[in-house]
Amino acid sequence: MIFRTTRYKTFELLGEYLTDPANALLLEDWAFRANLTNNWFTPENVLNSLQSIGERYLTAEALKEWADRYPEPATSRKVGVIMAGNIPAAGFHDAMAVLLSGHTLLAKLSTDDSVLIKFLLDKICLIEPAFHDYIQISERLNDAEAYIATGSDNTARYFEYYLGRKPSIIRKNRVAVAVLTGEESREELTALGEDILRYYGLGCRNVAKLFVPTGYDFTPFFEAVQPFESYCRNHHKFFNNYEYNKSILLVNGEAHLDNGFLIVHQNKALVSPLSVVNFEPCENLDEVRQHLEEDKEKIQCVVGMATNPLATVPLGKAQRPGLSDFADGVDTMAFLSKL
Repeated sequence: MIFRTTRYKTFELLGEYLTDPANALLLEDWAFRANLTNNWFTPENVLNSLQSIGERYLTAEALKEWADRYPEPATSRKVGVIMAGNIPAAGFHDAMAVLLSGHTLLAKLSTDDSVLIKFLLDKICLIEPAFHDYIQISERLNDAEAYIATGSDNTARYFEYYLGRKPSIIRKNRVAVAVLTGEESREELTALGEDILRYYGLGCRNVAKLFVPTGYDFTPFFEAVQPFESYCRNHHKFFNNYEYNKSILLVNGEAHLDNGFLIVHQNKALVSPLSVVNFEPCENLDEVRQHLEEDKEKIQCVVGMATNPLATVPLGKAQRPGLSDFADGVDTMAFLSKL
């Protein structure tokens, strides 16, 4: 097994590589390669994801906290990771957790995100060649002794049937919600636009629903998110979704608000189509709290002002999780340390 200090130092050096301005052109090249494979992965979004990984996951301070918190597993295991591909480098956190725990990674990559994950894993092996023996990319994970799988609610049932006999973490669909009070500043509402529109709403941490006070005026919100207009209108897939969803609402005669690239629709559903944000008026925070409790198994995080007692993530930070912001609230490192 690779020494623990070596494992953590390798990822620290990867973080330095991703955040070093001297590597900007190389990272841009990889961002364009990822975009050629998946049109949703614009170079801007790819670079945003890599920068966030370097700044939020791979700092010496963050990694030391992890090293101090989790014990070494008694035995090194083969851990199969079925990766998501909804946003750039979505599967990296799981891969990192497996390797930092001292286990062998058996990775089934998403076809939508194979370029970035291979790039990051290859870079890890360049920094520390010993990792070559602990990383396998494969379509079949029959040799795995434990599993981490991310997918839709439908694929989760498949995972549970076939993988549930071994230790496993199986993730389903989740979304983020925002709780607004009407006291948010323009800057905070612009930050909310980042939570909604970064990665075009494809991530499990993208805000898909707003809880707002009864009679909430959306004019300041639409004014604040105007800087995202070109970002949305110039992406043909996103804008096609916008035009399609707008036409459906118009044909059905459903009331909605629209600023030319983003639709706000009163709807109790947590999940909204791309380019649409659902909202639900509530009389007070107690009513919102009840809704959050009822849907807690479907909510990834709750975004809001720092002074909002219901918020778990500040406005503008939903897409910049830290190391310990585990998907679905399940501590991946604790699971791996007990194998």
